[in-house]
Amino acid sequence: MYDYDLLVVGSANADLVIGVERRPAAGETVLGSDLVVHPGGKGANQAVAAARLGARTALLARVGDDAHGRLLLDSQRRAGVDTVGVLVGGAPTGVALITVDPSGDNSIVVSPGANGRLAPRDVRAADSLLRSAAVVSAQLEIPLESVVEVVRNLAPGTRFVLNPSPPRPLPEEVLAACDPLIVNEHEARVIAGGELDGSPEDWAAALLALGPRSVVVTLGAEGALVASAEGTARVPSVRVDAVDTTGAGDAFTAALAWRLGLGESLVRAAAYAARVGASAVTRSGAQASFPTAEEVAAL
Repeated sequence: MYDYDLLVVGSANADLVIGVERRPAAGETVLGSDLVVHPGGKGANQAVAAARLGARTALLARVGDDAHGRLLLDSQRRAGVDTVGVLVGGAPTGVALITVDPSGDNSIVVSPGANGRLAPRDVRAADSLLRSAAVVSAQLEIPLESVVEVVRNLAPGTRFVLNPSPPRPLPEEVLAACDPLIVNEHEARVIAGGELDGSPEDWAAALLALGPRSVVVTLGAEGALVASAEGTARVPSVRVDAVDTTGAGDAFTAALAWRLGLGESLVRAAAYAARVGASAVTRSGAQASFPTAEEVAAL
């Protein structure tokens, strides 16, 4: 019996968000809305999203000993995330600078801060956490060598889920552990090492050839594509009026990872995750937009 449904290993950032009528071109200045600060970071987002759905969740991350770090720890605890694995100090808390346009699309620049100090030795020191979770989820806002260390220290039977964002080429041992590898079109192209021709089914086939056990390609409003050795399937999304897409991919990944840990098939888990992601875009912010299980059921 596992102590946690999901352990998230990843980043924790303070999101500094400004609404803009349009994003500036090179050398251009535009006026925006008042600055709003939200708790964020792909790792922290996934942990909160899963906990809010009802998953027993823990987070392995690093924050600074500063106001942003305290904001992030408070947010995790309010959501019900176990923060025993959150390390404090070593650098200022990571920060994400986010602009959001009227359509809800966002552009993000990240200063990693303490996230860049989450080292392989920290992963090894958290061995008991890694062995206590049915599923371990990671992203690439922490050092790649730390993600490699996660893979090397997975307990037998623990499922590994990776959203390689921001994308970069991955070592074979990381790809081989992914079940699934979750990518959007841009991430798929980077992981595949160049242009991807044809349909999303073709992209998934090219990614599977690199070694992951399964692949999920997210397609925005068109839902997602699920692929494994058993075949491919399209998963539709739910039509909603998008307000802010910040964090929607993290909500999708967290929901999918949690449902896989409950024993659902990849297709069923992805279908549920698509509903969670759709619900998340109907409200502003990242963690503040994540739905409860009851809200997903009512969508």
